[in-house]
Amino acid sequence: MKNLPHLALVSALAVAACSAAPASTEAAPADTAKLDASGAQPATPLANAPFTVKEVARFNEPWAMTFVPGTRAALVTERSGKLKLWQENGPTLDVAGVPAVAYGGQGGFGDVIVAPDFATSGTIYLSWAEPGPGKTYGAVVGKAKLKQGAAPALEGLQIIWKQDPKVTGQGHYSHRLLFSPDGKYLFIGSGERQKFTPAQDMTGNLGKVLRLNPDGSLPADNPFASEGGVTAQIWSLGHRNILGLAFDGTGKLWNQEMGPKGGDEVNLVEAKANYGYPIVSNGDHYDGKDIPDHPTRPEFAAPKLWWNPAVSPAGLAWYGGDLYPGWKNSLLMGALSGAGLVRMAIDGDKLHKSDRWDFQDRIREVEVRDDGTVWLLTDGEDGKLVRLVPKR
Repeated sequence: MKNLPHLALVSALAVAACSAAPASTEAAPADTAKLDASGAQPATPLANAPFTVKEVARFNEPWAMTFVPGTRAALVTERSGKLKLWQENGPTLDVAGVPAVAYGGQGGFGDVIVAPDFATSGTIYLSWAEPGPGKTYGAVVGKAKLKQGAAPALEGLQIIWKQDPKVTGQGHYSHRLLFSPDGKYLFIGSGERQKFTPAQDMTGNLGKVLRLNPDGSLPADNPFASEGGVTAQIWSLGHRNILGLAFDGTGKLWNQEMGPKGGDEVNLVEAKANYGYPIVSNGDHYDGKDIPDHPTRPEFAAPKLWWNPAVSPAGLAWYGGDLYPGWKNSLLMGALSGAGLVRMAIDGDKLHKSDRWDFQDRIREVEVRDDGTVWLLTDGEDGKLVRLVPKR
């Protein structure tokens, strides 16, 4: 792994990090460039952020959320197995008809997103963990119709994808979901399940970003389509624990993923690319065993940004609005161990570490509503749904 920047460097860069962020369409100034090339990013006190935080609801171990188009409501998954319909101007309701989940470790209910044609189909997509034979587990993805009203429910739930193979343990499911901007393809982030080598194994779909048609079938133009089987699902490989996917305004796909001990990263995800895990990482194994740094193996795609010490990324969203000055064309990323929110300005195919705000609370999810407001879920048994209110 790379040597951590010493405290003098971090202190020197802290002043730069607290200053106004560069416009996302401009090249990074020299001080930001130093941050971008290192694993460091000092946090700014929340009092100095360009927003205030308004709590609107609480949930039990919330994991993901998505806004329901045409409403002021959102679906929120709770890891223990509940799907909630939060309403800005009404009560929070339980959604009936949800699948049974394998709750434990990092497993349970996962992501929730709406279909591109939700306005006419009412279809949503969900991910969760399920048990297999011999104390094995794996993530699955299903789709169903959301019946709205006073007694919301899922109808016609159909499983369209499964992690293959199922393995022991209950970590690193990832199971993040995202539709392409044209609505034609479903992307799935599939973690390597804390088994390391599956990320490089082309016979399975662990440690990969996958690309499917909305019904779960295989696109004919996938990069490994000619291989058939599970391999044909693969869009990119060499990933660890993908906990956020986002398309930017120009159609580029980004992901963030937790590194091992250090080495959290954000990648520009491209077809057929190999991101190197577990062969390379800017972190080390938890047992102290060294992992070669990315620069030692240039044949692997390197992260655009990385963090060491870790921030434990969770949630990723593109911001293209104007409510928060200087944020247009940025990625917003939650941080669990980093207890805050990270903003990265997009500069073509580069990213810049623009802001990191210290919430002193684990941020699990980041979403942007159609009115341009940013919403967060905090982690844990008393997790909060909060809205970031721009300062005037």
